[in-house]
Amino acid sequence: MSIDMEKVNQYIHSFAERIQKPAKLSSNEKVKVGVDLGTANIVLAVLNEENKPIAGSIYPASVVRDGLVVDYVGAVDIVKNLKKEIEAQLGLNLTTAAGSVPPGTMGNDKKAIKNILESAMFDVSSIIDEPTAAASVLGIQDGAVVDVGGGTTGISILQDGEVIYTADEPTGGTHMSLTIAGYYDISFEEAEARKKDKKQGEAVFPIIKPVVEKMASITKRHITGFDIDTIYIVGGSSSFHSFTDVFTQQIGISCLKPVHPLFITPLGIAMNG
Repeated sequence: MSIDMEKVNQYIHSFAERIQKPAKLSSNEKVKVGVDLGTANIVLAVLNEENKPIAGSIYPASVVRDGLVVDYVGAVDIVKNLKKEIEAQLGLNLTTAAGSVPPGTMGNDKKAIKNILESAMFDVSSIIDEPTAAASVLGIQDGAVVDVGGGTTGISILQDGEVIYTADEPTGGTHMSLTIAGYYDISFEEAEARKKDKKQGEAVFPIIKPVVEKMASITKRHITGFDIDTIYIVGGSSSFHSFTDVFTQQIGISCLKPVHPLFITPLGIAMNG
């Protein structure tokens, strides 16, 4: 079953707009909150009961590495600050939130995420896997979801709405930045800024193309043997315009990527909150 990508893109774009200008809430309106602790960014998304975006906030962070929390105190402080920021914007207290973990890491990671949210003064409604979150936004029942994060590439295969296979391997946005830093002989921080700058980003894509090809190779290896006709790509590190072209050429399967791929997971987390 194909998805209405135009409708999906409109939905994600509406959330991007709410980060800049939150919606007004009625006094009795209830909200759902999702917190995405990513390798490069922490995103907090707020939806109403009909899953309409209400507000959101994003903060660059390095508190997670390869899907594992490496700075617990830093993560709590950032989530607390994002919570306070949105509470001030909306004029209400955010009491409950959902979180997520990378595919195949529901054990100790789940407990760590839950502890962070609770330390940030949230009651935790649920902790779900990232592929389920992404599928909720995309509205897919079957296919492969590839989540390109800062440290890893996660592959999940869905069948009839259920995740039947997951894998997560090192190679992500951090590896892109390291490649850029080495090529130009600049610091990692400068490379990160150059990668994220839309004007410079496309110019450096030929330099990091081998990294993207490796991600595609990882994906192809893990989906072999499954009946996959479409691959859905999400995650902030996939934002390059030519990213899906490389995947399609390498794998030979149609690859789709929504606008603002960074926001797919936090929106899906909130939907399942």
